[in-house]
Amino acid sequence: MSGAAADTSVALVTGGAKGIGAACCRALAAEGFRVAIHHRSSAAAAEELAAKLPDAFAVQADLASAEQIDALVAGLRETAGRVDVLVNNAGHNVNAPMATMKLADYDAVQALARGAWYLTKQVVRRFMLRQGSGRIIQISSVVGHTGNAGQIPYTMVKAGLDALTKSLAQELSGRGIRVNAVAPGFIETDMTAALPEAARAAILARVPLGAMGHPEDVAEAVRWLAVSAPYVHGAVLHVNGGLHG
Repeated sequence: MSGAAADTSVALVTGGAKGIGAACCRALAAEGFRVAIHHRSSAAAAEELAAKLPDAFAVQADLASAEQIDALVAGLRETAGRVDVLVNNAGHNVNAPMATMKLADYDAVQALARGAWYLTKQVVRRFMLRQGSGRIIQISSVVGHTGNAGQIPYTMVKAGLDALTKSLAQELSGRGIRVNAVAPGFIETDMTAALPEAARAAILARVPLGAMGHPEDVAEAVRWLAVSAPYVHGAVLHVNGGLHG
């Protein structure tokens, strides 16, 4: 590892290959961060994005596996030497009413909450506490506050990320580490692009600004929390066009 690389601030973005995660990677790279673009199975997209950003690199891990998280963290110590910003963006969703949802589907969604907790724990222990500084940003969701029919495990995970944010902020006070969350509303992604027109119209009718947001809207909030906002700690920043506040 070169001295120049060791001195460069590093941002790890989980689920960084596409959508909101990719927008966060671009925004943080523009601020001078060396970005580690995490993916589970989107190697081509992650490598393509890394090639477009200065000194960025792709990293792979299944965040449902503690062993793979350990390997990811060990690899970052070897290749980057530090982590200054952690953006927990990776997620998984299964749409089904509770009465018919399979336990395996519930477990698959919930595993990402465990993964976010464990990755955060390892990044804090292995990097941020030793550095005496860091920014942790959870990507939660408006549905963690409002609920959403057919998405109970997902809404539970997102509400849990907000709780993780508030509790961890209290634990890390005085350690030079800021912990916050960004809760997007309805954002133009591959998932929302597949919605039928009637469903999109119903969503837009609930949004006071009358439009869906874009990944860059969320990334701008992440960028601000990563490089500024020194007195913002334990907060959940809503980015949802007025849908909920």
